[in-house]
Amino acid sequence: MFKAVLIEKDDTGYRAGVTEVDEAALPEGDVTVRVDYSTLNYKDGLAITGKSPVVRKFPMVPGIDLAGTVEASAHAGIVPGDRVVLNGWGVGEVHWGGLAQRARLKGEWLVPLPATFTSRQAMAIGTAGYTAMLCVMALERHGVTPGQGEVLVTGANGGVGSVAVALLAKLGYTVVASTGRPQEADYLKALGAATIIDRAELATPGKPLAKERWAGVVDTVGSHTLANACASTRYRGTVAACGLAQGMDLPASVAPFILRGVTLAGVDSVMAPRAERLEAWRRLAQDLDVGKLELMTHEIGLGEAVATAAALLEGKVRGRVVVDVNR
Repeated sequence: MFKAVLIEKDDTGYRAGVTEVDEAALPEGDVTVRVDYSTLNYKDGLAITGKSPVVRKFPMVPGIDLAGTVEASAHAGIVPGDRVVLNGWGVGEVHWGGLAQRARLKGEWLVPLPATFTSRQAMAIGTAGYTAMLCVMALERHGVTPGQGEVLVTGANGGVGSVAVALLAKLGYTVVASTGRPQEADYLKALGAATIIDRAELATPGKPLAKERWAGVVDTVGSHTLANACASTRYRGTVAACGLAQGMDLPASVAPFILRGVTLAGVDSVMAPRAERLEAWRRLAQDLDVGKLELMTHEIGLGEAVATAAALLEGKVRGRVVVDVNR
C-alpha cells in the first residue's frame, strides 16, 4: 500500500483527497519508481479542483512531475537504483502521476536526474523550470542574444516565470518582469529582474503595433498579454509562448509578423522529444543558479496538496511548490 492523491468522479460528484492505494492498482508500465518529491503546477491545480477538464479518465492520481529512484525495471538502459525525473507525457491526465509514493511508467518517458541536483531540487525546477529552459532555448535558436536589448517575462511570479527570470539573468539578459503582484518586486529583483512592470500595462486590448521595446519575450499568459507583447517586440525579435493563464485566445493582428518579422515560437513541454528534454536538463544543470531555487520554492506535504491547489489557481502562490510525498 502507498499514499496518493486520488481524484474520483461518479454520481456523487468530483472529489480529490489523499488515500491509501494498493500497488496492484498501478497502471501498466515497464518501470516502477519510488517517488521522493513531486510538484504542484497550474495544470495540477486545474486537475485537483476540477475547474478544467484536464483529467481524461478516473480514478486518477494527478501530478505531471516526479523525481525518485527506480525500484523495478523491464526497460533497457534503466536499472533499479537509477535516479530519474519525469515531466509531462500526459501523466496526471491520462496516466497516474507523481502525487503519490509510487508510480509505474513507461521507461521512454524518464530522463536521468542530473548528478548536480537532488530530487527536491529537480522538483523545485519541475515542468515549470524545464518549460522555462525550453523557452530560453527557443529564444537562442532564433538569434536573441543578451546584447540586443530587454527581454520580457510575463507572469513572472509564477513557476515558469520565476525560473525564466533567473535563467535569463544568469545568462546576461536584461530582464523585465511583468506581474500583477507589485509587492513581490524585491523577490523578482533577487531572481535577477532589472525592471518590474505591472501586468495591467499588457493585459487589456492594445494597438496592432506598439513602440518597439522587447528583443525577446517569454510569455506564460496568452490572450491580450501575448498580443501586446508581440505588438511591442522589436524588429526580428522572438516571442516564446508557453502558457494561457489569461486565456487561450490571441486577439492580435498579423502586423508584428509581416511588418517587423517577429517570430512567435510555440513551446510545448508535454510531448517534447527526448533529445530536447535531455538538452534542457543539461542546460538547467549548467545555467540555473541553484541558490535561486530556494528563493522561489515552498515545500508542502502530500496532505496539503488539495488545499494548495485551490490557492494556486487563485494566484496566491508564488514560484514553485514542491511536494514531499512521504510526509
